Formats: sequence, C-alpha cells, structure tokens
Amino acid sequence: MVARDIEYVELYTSDESLSPDYFESSLGFTRVAESADDSRNSVLLRQGDAQLIVTSGPVTKQFVDAHGDGIADIALVCDDVAKTRDAALAAGAQDADSAPGTVAVSGFGSVRHTLLPLPEEARVRLPEGRPWASVSAPPAPQTGRIRLIDHVAICVEGGSLDDYAEFYGHAFGLARYSSEYTPLGDQAMDSIVVRSPSGGITYTLVASDPAKSPGQLDAFLNRNGGPGVQHLAFLVDDIITATGEYRNRRVKFLAAPPGYHDMLIERFADMHGQISDLRTAGVLADRDEWGYLLQLFTCSPHERNTLFYELIERRGARGFGSANIRALYEAVERERLAAG
Repeated sequence: MVARDIEYVELYTSDESLSPDYFESSLGFTRVAESADDSRNSVLLRQGDAQLIVTSGPVTKQFVDAHGDGIADIALVCDDVAKTRDAALAAGAQDADSAPGTVAVSGFGSVRHTLLPLPEEARVRLPEGRPWASVSAPPAPQTGRIRLIDHVAICVEGGSLDDYAEFYGHAFGLARYSSEYTPLGDQAMDSIVVRSPSGGITYTLVASDPAKSPGQLDAFLNRNGGPGVQHLAFLVDDIITATGEYRNRRVKFLAAPPGYHDMLIERFADMHGQISDLRTAGVLADRDEWGYLLQLFTCSPHERNTLFYELIERRGARGFGSANIRALYEAVERERLAAG
C-alpha cells in the first residue's frame, strides 16, 4: 500500500492547441504521442523523466467549467495497486472515473490519482486505456533542461492541512517530511511536506491561517473553485541557463522582492561570486543543512491565473528554504494585487 513515483500528471484544458504549445515551444517538452476519441483529445509530452498529458474535449468540460485549466490527475506508481486502492478507500477516498483497464481514486478537490503497477521493464510506457499513436517529429529546441517533477504544490482550505497529511500517510504511505509556518504581515501561510519512502513523490500542502486576514491562497481557492494544484516544480541541473533559454522563448517569471539579492550578499558570503548572475536571472536562493536551493517561478499562462510552474536546482538541498517560501508568497501577492 505504498505509492512510489509520479508516472505522469494530466492537465485538463479548454484550449487543445495553446497548452501543449506552451510546454513544447516554451518549456522544451517533446510531443511523443497523441490520442483522440469521441470524448477527449490527449497529447503526451515528455522531458527527462517528467511526463505530462494535456487533454481537451467533452470529458474535461465539467472540470474546466468549475476550476479552469488545471491538473486533474496525478498518476502514482504503486507497489500493489489493489492494496493501495483499499488503503485509500479506508482513509476516506472514493473510487474515481478512470481510463479502461486502470484504477483511480479521489485525492483532493476534483483531482484524482490513477494507480499504476510497477513497470515490468525499465522502458517508459504509454498510459493505458487510450488509443495512443506515436508522433514522429523533431525534438523541441534545447530539450533536456528539465529532469523530473521535483514536487507538486497543493493548495487546500485553511485548517485542513493535518487532515490531508494524515490522509496521504494512511492512503499512500507518504510520510511527513517537514512543516513550516510563515507569518506575512496580517496574513500567514502554513505548509506540510509529505514524501514517499522512495523520494519519487513530494507534495507540498499549503493553506492560509484562517485566524489571519484572507490572502492569495484564499484567492486561489476562489478562482480554482476549491483545493487544487497551485504549481508544478521541475528539477533542472542549471537554472541560470534554463532561465535564459526560457525567457528567450517568452516565458514570463515572477519578479523577486525588491532588495532580495542585496540581502543574499549578507546571508551567503560564500556565494558572492554567483549573486550577480542570480540577480540578472531573478533566481531565488536559500539553503538547508545539506546545501543550496535555487528557484524561480513562472507567471501563470492560464486564463484563470491559478496553475503556474517552478524551476528548481538543488545543490545538495533536500528541503524548501524558509526565505524562499516567503519570497514566493510576496511575489505572487504582488502579481495578484497588480492584476486587481
């Protein structure tokens, strides 16, 4: 009853061409297969070990009407699908709609988890239950910057973090890794990180403090129509180079707080030679007891301004820096206020 890895995430969208194009032309994913039937059109995109499915069509209408473009499925590889399903149902999940020949259970909000067995071979497999056709096309330019999905940030209602953390522990064997409470003026953000024993699944559960003033996480819940994936984080080996390439492809990033990089000079004396590059790229830096963490967040490319994406480079760091959590919150808050 243990979930090990994220096989793929599936994005439901109302625009069958714009969303795949963002991942291909902007983030460097490669279109590897397509599937079409009366209910859905799906595109499978891959870069490194990260797999995304972008789906449009009648099957997505109810989800998109309620939430806008967003992640509808996080497919999990399990050591025993039947036992994991039983554990999830015992923890409070319900059986969810799934592709033929697959099993799925409810997760948070309208997001489900398709449960997949361990692969019999090392090769990458196509998701089951759809008439996939391989795509013969040249790879996207400069592919390979993204290695895998580092973590998934999930926004839930204030006061519910412990319940969700307990659910993912009982249902999928995801243990609590860390927690953080971040006061921000009259607002505050609470978070719990849960992680699979293999390290292949990391969820950062975030919620506002209901005792404080409403803020951006409450605004997300309103725009998204309830809990959902706030952002996907992609692990890269060289965030400075990746950021430069993505900016050239018109990816828009959130700006660092004013004076942020001046503060880095005071905090990280051993990084003085690199802070100029970090400032130019707008990259955030933090550290834990194991090493450094470099991060940058995109603006949302989606109409409801909910789901966005993160680039993360880990120079030994295993967790999430407290200062970067605050910097991200402040950057999103500025974007939210600027958008009215």
